[in-house]
Amino acid sequence: MDNKEPKKKRGGVSQFLSRFRWLIQAVATLLSNIHLPNFFKGGIYQGKGKAVCVPGLNCYSCPAASGACPIGSFQAVVGSSKFSFSYYITGFLILIGVLLGRFICGFLCPFGWLQELLHKIPTKKLSTKKLKPLTYIKYAVLLFAVCLLPMLITNDADMGDPFFCKYLCPQGVLEGAIPLSAVDSGIRAALGTLFSWKLGILIAVIVLSVLFYRPFCKWLCPLGAFYALLNKVSLFGMKVDKHKCISCGKCAKACKMDVDVTKTPNHTECIRCGKCIRACPVEAVSFCYGFGKGKENDCPAKKAETAKQKIETEIKTEIKTGIETEKE
Repeated sequence: MDNKEPKKKRGGVSQFLSRFRWLIQAVATLLSNIHLPNFFKGGIYQGKGKAVCVPGLNCYSCPAASGACPIGSFQAVVGSSKFSFSYYITGFLILIGVLLGRFICGFLCPFGWLQELLHKIPTKKLSTKKLKPLTYIKYAVLLFAVCLLPMLITNDADMGDPFFCKYLCPQGVLEGAIPLSAVDSGIRAALGTLFSWKLGILIAVIVLSVLFYRPFCKWLCPLGAFYALLNKVSLFGMKVDKHKCISCGKCAKACKMDVDVTKTPNHTECIRCGKCIRACPVEAVSFCYGFGKGKENDCPAKKAETAKQKIETEIKTEIKTGIETEKE
């Protein structure tokens, strides 16, 4: 009885998290943007909360933002003439990455949730399975636009531009430029070519999000790329019970991040959304937390295939032996 109770509890938690993920996403978005009256005032919250980073992609310039975006904060420090590296922000990202991995993307990121809501708009949906090479673009964005360019390309004051935030991030236009310019005529008058460029990126991401599942997360997000690098070592992960799994493939079909959890339960693209948990007919897939989780991640899928091949080989050998015996 003692051994079964923890498993039941864990299964219940996994089912609960996967079923009510949308509610957790909504609450996380609200907590990341708790100062809602600022949308009408046209001002940005400048309190002590802005000294702390939120885990997901959420623009500092959003009037309601309660904390700082980790990507924007990192670029501000590495591009500053006073600092060469941000130990605090990097340490924060590593800590969050080790504790949760891309659970942040699946549960706590406001921009990730927005893409999911857009994808629910009824229209033809397109698969990204044949576009897997595009997932490597986000690592290039992380390396160059977030890390190297702000440090290497500086102005006369020895200050680097936050290249990702300034030229690529659609969240800044959505949360910052649009609401601020809507209530401030001075900001509207100052909008120029850069705003038009980033507005074009935002529109493109919106259209792609309707057609594809989380295109920005898959292909461009540097924060997702950073968490992806820590996904395999994060304490929060996925587990497949090898004794329950029947190799039906329903979990792989349900995954919109193109991951087969039975083969790679802690794949870099897995955002821990739990769709595979809800799709599994025998409750073989679940969330797990702690060290040594990889030891229990084996699934009989490959073993079953090997056993099948072995049986087929034995049958062929017997048939061949029988034919040779008849000839003799």
